[in-house]
Amino acid sequence: MGGLAPPRGRLKGVDAIRVRFAPSPTGELHIGNARTALFCWLFARSRQGRFILRIEDTDPERNREDGETAVQEALAWLGMDWDEGPDRGGPFEPYRQSERLALYHEHGRRLLAGGQAYPCFCSPRELARRRAQAGEKGRAPGYDRRCRDLTVEERQSLRERGLPHALRLKSPLSGQTVVSDLVRGEVRFLHGELDDFILVRSDGRPTYNFACVVDDHLMRISHVIRGEEHLSNTPRQSLLYQALEYPLPEFAHIPMILAPDRSKLSKRHGATSVQQYRDQGYLPEALANYLALLGWSYPGGREVFSLEEAARCFSLDRISPSASVYDDRKIEWLNGHYLRELPPGEVARRAMPFMRAEGYVVDENRMRDLVAATQDRVKLLAELPDALSYYFRDDFDCDEAGFQKHLARPGAADLLERGCEVLAGLAENEFTLEGTERAYRDLAGRLGIRAAELIHPTRLALTGRTVGPGLFTIMVLLGRQETLARLRKWAERLRVTPA
Repeated sequence: MGGLAPPRGRLKGVDAIRVRFAPSPTGELHIGNARTALFCWLFARSRQGRFILRIEDTDPERNREDGETAVQEALAWLGMDWDEGPDRGGPFEPYRQSERLALYHEHGRRLLAGGQAYPCFCSPRELARRRAQAGEKGRAPGYDRRCRDLTVEERQSLRERGLPHALRLKSPLSGQTVVSDLVRGEVRFLHGELDDFILVRSDGRPTYNFACVVDDHLMRISHVIRGEEHLSNTPRQSLLYQALEYPLPEFAHIPMILAPDRSKLSKRHGATSVQQYRDQGYLPEALANYLALLGWSYPGGREVFSLEEAARCFSLDRISPSASVYDDRKIEWLNGHYLRELPPGEVARRAMPFMRAEGYVVDENRMRDLVAATQDRVKLLAELPDALSYYFRDDFDCDEAGFQKHLARPGAADLLERGCEVLAGLAENEFTLEGTERAYRDLAGRLGIRAAELIHPTRLALTGRTVGPGLFTIMVLLGRQETLARLRKWAERLRVTPA
């Protein structure tokens, strides 16, 4: 795309509402950025608009080779699609800033020619020294505008000496910029507190504010929805829009996400990226649902909803300007809810990578049956390998308190042997939920004991645990042969090594 003329009128096939998510490809997608992307996506979808993915990759020192792929995978995993982007093109491509440098330079030349910008020949060392001096004297450490009023001859002389130079905006020295924010209302910024910020660095790379304004205008972004940490950039960008004679988009700055102690959310509080939550066994439906609740409220206070349902009623006026506090218990509760609601076969499919990672080999049909008996007892997919481990191995550790209460008491070995006898007497086609339960309850009646006195030691012998799915479900899932083998093994063990 070349030339500086702003697009006029409505482009065929491009909707009036255009929202962008513009991450830097620095690694995995932080949940704060994912929440921003989600709000952008929901707004675009709620207004039948377009959601654009733009990659801001003009800082090679911070970029990661797989950063762009990581962003795309995280968005897709959460259920967000994009209408335009580096992987699918669009009417305003390219969508990587590193491929748009000629546009920024052309805009820079335009501002320079119009007197709205000027070259700055101050070196980084000089700037640091003068900032330090200003701080020592109690002055603001901003740029002192030393190169603002150089004459044409002085600038030419400095260029002829080969001095590198950056390009700065000639900001107003007085007055104020009023930002009308769709979340925070009117926010005022005094021009005296803004310096002449850099547009293009001496190495030719554009700064964030400059590239952002150029791209947002040329890509016809109608609404800029981003985190409140960017609010301080908005007056600078507003001045740029004015200097370029471009219309302003609508701005909406969404609140920060804080840790439970109300500090900035960081790695010390646990997982902070979408990929980390995925790898811990969270479901994308649950994470997206929870992120939507961080700063936005569903009409009527509803807390469980799909992205499609949220998109039908999403509006910016339901975003709170107050910071949101992250709650691990809430996201775990939501994840457990979604796990219980999914069909067992779908849970089994999603859990297979976690099972393989622990070395468990199981076909999907059997995994579905195991999950059906267990999915209401776990909150994360990553918990399933441990919850199901006793189906795959019999060398498990036995719960110590349960062992002392149910297996270490006198007569426990006899009970296991009697249980084994009645189960062995069942034909293969009788080894069912109904058949095993009837056999055990009949035995308890004959022995004159409560069924629980037989069930508890049997559960420990089969699983090593005191809680879990129903005992007779466990028996059927283990199968007749394995159930009998484990009961015999524990009966013999208790006789050889009595408590």
